[in-house]
Amino acid sequence: MKNYSSIAIVASFFGLWMDSYFSTKLQIISGFLLIFTFGILHGANDLLLIKNINTQNQSIASLKILGYYVAVVLIGIFLFYALPQLALLLFIMVSAHHFGEQQWQNLQDDFPKWILLLFQFSYGFFILLLLFAFNSIEVQSIILNITKISIPIAVFWIFLQIIGVILVGLLAYFYWKLEKIRKKIQLELFYLILFAILFKSSSLIWGFAIYFVIWHSIPSIIDQIKFLNGSYSLKYFIAYCRAAAIYWLISIIGIVLLYFLFKEARLFNALFFSFLAAITFPHALVITRMLGDKKE
Repeated sequence: MKNYSSIAIVASFFGLWMDSYFSTKLQIISGFLLIFTFGILHGANDLLLIKNINTQNQSIASLKILGYYVAVVLIGIFLFYALPQLALLLFIMVSAHHFGEQQWQNLQDDFPKWILLLFQFSYGFFILLLLFAFNSIEVQSIILNITKISIPIAVFWIFLQIIGVILVGLLAYFYWKLEKIRKKIQLELFYLILFAILFKSSSLIWGFAIYFVIWHSIPSIIDQIKFLNGSYSLKYFIAYCRAAAIYWLISIIGIVLLYFLFKEARLFNALFFSFLAAITFPHALVITRMLGDKKE
C-alpha cells in the first residue's frame, strides 16, 4: 500500500488526540480491542505463510505443520510457567528483533549480517525501552507478577541510554555508508520522537496498542499479502482475513478464557503479555523465513 507511512503518522496523532479525551480505563479497553483485531490477526496466517515459504516442501502435511507450530506455542507457555525469568527475557529479545526486522527489512545486501542483526535488535529494543521507561510503574508491576522480581525503575532508563547510544552510532554509520537510506533514517528519527511522545502521553496498553497495530501489525499484514499474492488489494485483504479467521478466533477464545479465569487487572495483564509472548515465538520465526524467502 503506497504512502502507508503518511496514514500511520496521521493515525498516531489521532491516537494522541483521543488520548486527551479517553479516561485511562477507556484507553485500556480501546487498546485491547485494537490488539484483539489487527494485532492478533497479523499473526493468525502463519500456517499459510509456512506453506508458501518453501515450495519444495509442499508435500508436508498441514496437520504436521500445525503440530510443529502448536508445539512451539506450548513450549513458550511452559517456559513462562517453569522459567518465567528466562521466558520473559527471550520474549523481549525476540520481540525487539521482530519489530526492528519489520521496520528495516530491505538492507540484507548492503551490510554484513551481524551488523544488520545488531541494528534491527537495537532499533526494536529502543522502542520497547521507550515504552517501558515512560510506563515504568505499570511495567514494573507486570514483570513482578510474571517473574516475582522487582526491577528498579532506574534500570529502564539506564538500558534506554545504553541502547540509544548503540542505535545512534549504527544510524550514523549507516547514514555515512549508504546514501540511498539517508532519507529513511531521517524519517525513522522522526518516528522515534513520535513514539516517545505517544508513550509518555498514553497509558501502557493504549501506547503499546497504537504502536503495535499501526506501525507493526498492519504493515506486516500488507507485507504478508504481497508475499502470498504478489501485490496488495482489498480483495486479497478479504481473502487473508478469511484464511486467518479460524486461528484468530481460537486466539480470541483463549484470551477471553484468561480474562474470565483471572479478572484481577494486574494478574490478567501479566497473563495477557505471557500469552502474546507464547504466540510471538513461532510468529517471529515465520516472518524471518518469509522475509528471507521474499529476498530470494
